[in-house]
Amino acid sequence: MEFTIQVAGQEHLKYAEAICQLIAESAKARGTGIAERKPEYVRTKIENGNAVIALQGEQLAGFCYIEVWSHEKYVANSGLIVAPEFRKHGLARAIKKRVFQLSQDKFPHARVFGITTSLAVMRINSDLGYKPVTFSELTQDDAFWAGCKSCPNYDILERNQRRMCLCTAMLAPSKEELMAVDLSHMIVKQ
Repeated sequence: MEFTIQVAGQEHLKYAEAICQLIAESAKARGTGIAERKPEYVRTKIENGNAVIALQGEQLAGFCYIEVWSHEKYVANSGLIVAPEFRKHGLARAIKKRVFQLSQDKFPHARVFGITTSLAVMRINSDLGYKPVTFSELTQDDAFWAGCKSCPNYDILERNQRRMCLCTAMLAPSKEELMAVDLSHMIVKQ
C-alpha cells in the first residue's frame, strides 16, 4: 500500500471531524486511555503546521500532531491514529517518524515526550530514541495534564498526584542535545 505522509495544511482541515471520530472509536475499541479531541483543536494543529497526515489517495489513513509545553521546553507527539483498514502496514511508524522530525525541526531546543498505553507506540518511540522516564521528568504544565481528563484512567493519575498512571512516559532528547552528543564524539584531543 502506498501512502502520502506530509505536514498537514489548509487543504486537510476537512478531515478534522474524521480524525476525531477515529480517535474516539479507537479509544472505545481498546478500552484504554486515549484522550478525546475536538475538531476545533485538530484544526488549530493543522493551521499552525503542527500536524502530520497520511492519506491513501483522498482517504484519511492516519494522523498525529504536536503539542508545545512549558515555553517550548517540551513538545509532545500526540493523537497518533491509523484507520483500522490501514493498520499492519508500518503506517504508524512512518507517521510517528515524520512528526518526530517535524518536532525537532520546528522546536530544536525542546525535548520530545509522549505517554502511551500502546506497546506498539512504545516500540516505535524506542526506535526513535525515546527512553522510559518517570512522569516527574515531563512537563508539569497543568494544561497538558488537563488533556488527560477525558481518559477513563484519569482517576488513577489524580489519585497518584500525577506521578504515575497506566501510561508509560517516554522522553527523547532535543535536537540540540543530540547534536551536542554527536559533536562531542568528533572532538579530537591534541
